[in-house]
Amino acid sequence: MNTQISILIIYTGGTIGMFQEKKNKPLQLLNFDNIYDQLPILRQFECDIDTYAFDPVIDSSNMNPAFWIRIAEVIEQTYEHYDGFVVLHGTDTMAFTASALSFLLEHLNKPVVFTGSQLPLGIIRTDGRENLITAIEIAAAREDDTPIVPEVSLYFESKLYRGNRTTKFNAENFDAFLSGNYPVLAEAGIHITYHHHEILKPRFKRLKVHKQLDPNIAILKLFPGITRAVVAGMLSIEGLKAVILETYGTGNAPTEAWFLDALAEASQRGVMLCNVTQCKRGSVEMGRYETSVELNKLGVVSAYDMTTEAAATKLMYLLGRYDSREQVEHWFQTPLRGEMSVK
Repeated sequence: MNTQISILIIYTGGTIGMFQEKKNKPLQLLNFDNIYDQLPILRQFECDIDTYAFDPVIDSSNMNPAFWIRIAEVIEQTYEHYDGFVVLHGTDTMAFTASALSFLLEHLNKPVVFTGSQLPLGIIRTDGRENLITAIEIAAAREDDTPIVPEVSLYFESKLYRGNRTTKFNAENFDAFLSGNYPVLAEAGIHITYHHHEILKPRFKRLKVHKQLDPNIAILKLFPGITRAVVAGMLSIEGLKAVILETYGTGNAPTEAWFLDALAEASQRGVMLCNVTQCKRGSVEMGRYETSVELNKLGVVSAYDMTTEAAATKLMYLLGRYDSREQVEHWFQTPLRGEMSVK
């Protein structure tokens, strides 16, 4: 490994940054300025490691678009000084943040690897130690002086995923994340095996950081028995610009007149309607079944095989960038950062 390689660890908050000095004592916040004292093995890396910690740190349940932009700004301000970045983040909303960063960082040519842990770094059985060490190794990995993974990724429990393809599906086991519709980018065993054909290629263009996100969206999860009042209440939110419909199977929804009328009325008011499947694997196929034909007629936009996390953050990004609903709909259905597969 090139001794000139430098990595910046950005700690936003989360379980991985906690330690326990003595058994039965409260958890304390790790001082990342002393990261080498906490993890002496990091000295064996033939690269320079610096740290940047949010002050105060953020529980991932409190993560929001303003913090996404702040992370992007830290990367923007230090981009020329580091060869790769590792973002430490709480697991609960990590998939949202990784998805958002993929859209905010246009023409990214360096690794931005998200990771965290289910147990604090200072606990003996922690998964954080291996997650952090391997994330650093991936962020520093190069071939022919070019980063191997020049995109926003997420590393957890021996697997490297595309960040905007992930969702958290397990709250108890170490394998907390799933990428249902896209293969892993790499697998870590005795060696790290990179699946080069699955990794985005570098664009070799100057990094462009976007800093406008519009959070005026809502997610409506369908369920049997959903009432007219619930649907009407959400669709009538003041200032609402887009709604993600979490539908059944391949994009199916009720065909009752009141439901379709509510969607039609919202669409006529300018609210963009997007169709995302509730399934962890598979894609929306508008019109495949009769129960999605009506959505098609109403102009509901397909998210294809995007995750809810990617669809939500992509909408915020597009609504913050474009005033035209037609432009937002066009780019929503266009792959931008490998977040979707269009058949």
